[in-house]
Amino acid sequence: MKDARYPAHTQAGAELTALMLDVFRVNGALLAAGDRLVAPLGLTSARWQVLGSIALSDRPLPVAHLARVMGLTRQAVQRVVNDLEGQGYVRFETNPHHKRAHLVVLTPKGETAYADASAREAPWSNALAEGVSPTEIAAARRVLAALAQRLEGQSS
Repeated sequence: MKDARYPAHTQAGAELTALMLDVFRVNGALLAAGDRLVAPLGLTSARWQVLGSIALSDRPLPVAHLARVMGLTRQAVQRVVNDLEGQGYVRFETNPHHKRAHLVVLTPKGETAYADASAREAPWSNALAEGVSPTEIAAARRVLAALAQRLEGQSS
């Protein structure tokens, strides 16, 4: 029975709502599984994610740019970067373009931790992807990218 208090969805809107709930559930499961995967390395999913963002960047970036790339708030990334710096995984370097926004750079310890996490991630991802075709995964990525682009457009 329909409840008059809630607006009706189109078929696409109902499917999208279901997809959003699935994404929330999968996100939680991915974070928990990621925590278990990298815990022996002294990392959490959040620390691993930030290390990856730094490692995969083509140049050192300040926290605000890392946050933008990751789709997170500057404050959330700053907290994790500060933790990583305290543990010796990253260091701050002077930014020639901005006096206060230091660049975040991996230390040798951070490079090793990211490499070790990557060595654990590849077989885990391969096993997780078993039975799902690359075409299906690519289609899911296209849908998520389109939704992200629309959401980012709404926040402007």
